[in-house]
Amino acid sequence: MRTLIAVTAAALLAAAGVGVASGASPSAGPRIAGCPVFPADNAWNRDVSRDPVDPRSASYLQSIGLGGHLHPDFGSGRYGNYGIPITIAAATQPGRAVHFTAYGDESDRGGYAIPARARVEGGSDRHVLVVQRRSCKLYELYDARRSGGRWSAGSGAIFDLRSDRLRHAGWTSADAAGLPIMPGLARPDEASAGAIRHALRFTVSRTQQAYVAPARHFASGDTNPDLPPMGLRLRLKAAFDLRGYHGQSLAILRALRTYGMIVADNGSDWYISGAADRRWNDADIEQLKKVPGSAFEAVRSGPLVRR
Repeated sequence: MRTLIAVTAAALLAAAGVGVASGASPSAGPRIAGCPVFPADNAWNRDVSRDPVDPRSASYLQSIGLGGHLHPDFGSGRYGNYGIPITIAAATQPGRAVHFTAYGDESDRGGYAIPARARVEGGSDRHVLVVQRRSCKLYELYDARRSGGRWSAGSGAIFDLRSDRLRHAGWTSADAAGLPIMPGLARPDEASAGAIRHALRFTVSRTQQAYVAPARHFASGDTNPDLPPMGLRLRLKAAFDLRGYHGQSLAILRALRTYGMIVADNGSDWYISGAADRRWNDADIEQLKKVPGSAFEAVRSGPLVRR
């Protein structure tokens, strides 16, 4: 039987010898619906621009594909159903029971404050992400299905946006890496304001049987050490020339240089996740497709967990 120990992201990073930003005000981090998106010192919100490069960086990047390019897996909806929608629930939204069909033993119990008309991601993953006002709880479902006002899902997780608490070691979430999804999405309100103050989520086609904090779960049986583990953070190199980029894409690239992007799931290589939102400028974010994989490096994130 697995022993479950509650830990925080900051504690794991400190134990791994990775610096944690100090002196930051809780109000300095990202916010949504009147809530902080985790404390300012949370792993998602850390400035990693000066963190050391991982010794295996070159191997990781080679396995993902140095000749590949970034791809925004989100947009305004005018040219296809891309991105993961975020639903904001009222503070009075009651919790609902969810029937779990695949990973019930690793899913959080209790009521999920998910409105009957919550938006469901298009495609096969069918994520549902809900932020509840006032309680500042984040409810996330994978493979969500709605029938007669009731919800079923492959897995689910509940996060307190005011806390650094991680999921139990070895547990998945609504994401393969056991991470929350919403905090890693590019959002157009942040990009249009010119400042995204958190890491982004992205996918790769092959991962190894390991994870690194803040991830809590792996989704591979491949022991090849050159493959990226879940939770690996890549950073846009400081030397990459941002001249010529503008608008929402420039804000995203600046975030990738400061906060990086975290391997969160198996999928298409170099696909960055964002909210499905009509406020995206589709022509603007096309600029991201010019950024090659060779423009990145892996940040040293701590010890690998292989079981």
